[in-house]
Amino acid sequence: MSNFLTWIVLGGIAGWLASLVTGRNDQMGCMANIIAGVIGAFVGGWIMSFVGGAAFTGFNLTSLLVAFVGAVVVLVLLNWVMGRR
Repeated sequence: MSNFLTWIVLGGIAGWLASLVTGRNDQMGCMANIIAGVIGAFVGGWIMSFVGGAAFTGFNLTSLLVAFVGAVVVLVLLNWVMGRR
């Protein structure tokens, strides 16, 4: 259960920070931030596996950074697909 809560908390923080960076903060609510952050954690872990970096390892700064990078990638791709820049 604590692992699930870790994904939710870190996902929410990472998604919120990524929405600020990508300019989508006004369109996103709490749930969208969590979803973007959790998906971002998966994407960030996948990206890090190619470059030899650390993946999502729990409640720590490295995992937050991985989830943040992945969430930024997800939101940039979403902006691109939706036609927003």
